[in-house]
Amino acid sequence: MKKIQTNKKIFGTICGIGAAICYGTNPIGAQLYKDGMEPPSVLFWRFGLAWVIILLIMLARKESLRLNRKEFGAVSALGLLFLASSLTLYESFKLMSVGVASTILFVYPVITAAIMTLIFKERLTLMTSLSIILSFIGVMMLYWTPGGSTLDTLGVILVLVSAITYAIYIIVMNRSNLKMSSFKINFYVLIYCALGNLIIAIIDDGCLQIPHSATNWLLVGWLAVVPAILALVMMVYSAKYIGSTPTAIMGALEPLTAVLIGIFLFGESFNARLAIGIALIFCAVIIIALQSNKKNNNSLQKEQP
Repeated sequence: MKKIQTNKKIFGTICGIGAAICYGTNPIGAQLYKDGMEPPSVLFWRFGLAWVIILLIMLARKESLRLNRKEFGAVSALGLLFLASSLTLYESFKLMSVGVASTILFVYPVITAAIMTLIFKERLTLMTSLSIILSFIGVMMLYWTPGGSTLDTLGVILVLVSAITYAIYIIVMNRSNLKMSSFKINFYVLIYCALGNLIIAIIDDGCLQIPHSATNWLLVGWLAVVPAILALVMMVYSAKYIGSTPTAIMGALEPLTAVLIGIFLFGESFNARLAIGIALIFCAVIIIALQSNKKNNNSLQKEQP
């Protein structure tokens, strides 16, 4: 029995690392911009292909696609939030370093904690305050560049909007208490993402752009499978076998992966200032994760007879 539990923890750890790395490959989609594709078209093909794959999985599992009115309202809200988060992130890739953008996005757990404090009146703890301060300083370290210049302001605003909408997405997900599989939730979320980007592509660009080479289709396939479906599946196993806090901490590999992609694929620079900014954001997220774990443990102890 002990050996089985150890094996599950090892498997869960591997899945946690794999999920973070897979999700961190999101910036690869920016490679399609070099061939003239715009973010809405890139995201339409990414989400559309992922939706088809999840549909096939659900059919194989013989899972019902039915929704009641409450579930429809919840998945609609989730779909629109994820649409906004993904589109603003991919738009920011056009204006700034993909590594820096992905690192700024990683403040979303801190933003989630701040929203829960401001709107849902959760107690503001010293650790939450510290994490907010660290993440703010970290973002400022990334924003200001040597020589007194700054990152593209619109790019930073877009990433922060992406982080805020994703934080709200997480809150809605948790508070809606949906009784359905993650495949079913994502099936409907992806419908909104695909159709939303299709409409935006037609309105903004006049048409939906189609990948015109085998390499571009390979990139689209990668975006649909690796940072979406594969990351989702591994995240579920990681949270199941090692818990949400270690999984969240290993999530720090997401922006690190994105930074490495930026350096090696896009030729982006890396310096001590960026390293310090990234480290501060990592510390802020780890503090939030550990505090969340402590809060959950205390809640469980209070519930015990």
